[in-house]
Amino acid sequence: MPSSITIGVFKAVLLDMDGTLVDSDAVVERLWRAWGEEHGVPFEQVLRVVHGRQGYATMAELLPDRPMELNHADNARMLAAETSDVEGIVPIPGAHRFLAALEAGALPHALVTSADVALATARMTAAGLRIPRPRITAESVSASKPDPEGFLKGAAELGMAPADCVVFEDSAAGIAAGLAAGMRVVGIGPRAAAFGPTVAVPTLEHVTVDPLPGGEGLTLTLVVEDAQPAIAS
Repeated sequence: MPSSITIGVFKAVLLDMDGTLVDSDAVVERLWRAWGEEHGVPFEQVLRVVHGRQGYATMAELLPDRPMELNHADNARMLAAETSDVEGIVPIPGAHRFLAALEAGALPHALVTSADVALATARMTAAGLRIPRPRITAESVSASKPDPEGFLKGAAELGMAPADCVVFEDSAAGIAAGLAAGMRVVGIGPRAAAFGPTVAVPTLEHVTVDPLPGGEGLTLTLVVEDAQPAIAS
């Protein structure tokens, strides 16, 4: 049976985009299936690594002997295709309410995505979602998730220590990046629990954010399955 738990006090929220705020699976799977067919990589193998990473990093993982300059060139082509294709893009259930609660409470939060600015703008707009500021995108970092650089930069932009931040993520690469940054991670969606987040919930509908008095931070209340671990405060 599901149960409701209130978890530790945080000062800031760091949000992934794809799979966390925006459901882009239809586009990702459509375009990356075609890429896999073009390069002789089975789609099941592509799916195991594509979520959460920048495209060039996915390509390097799948084609380890391929020159990196080809991956970067191919990544630029894929980004253009993904940016122009928003068919099937929808918000994750609860995303509108969750972002509105963060804004209403004046709670520090940032977007940390492997997408570039153009792709992040296209997908958030297609989903009808406000784009959080600051935003850490592909242009902001030198290494893709699972490297923690993006989340560490997000914390720094907000003027927060990593330990005071909570990450919302869905993918193996993103969850690993958040944990490597020294942050607690709330896994969102059907993939997340398998990748070892601090705690996991099905959607953002299962998350309530409450500001603390005097701007001292926020608490999160999650509706979780009894088998899920709670985050220590």
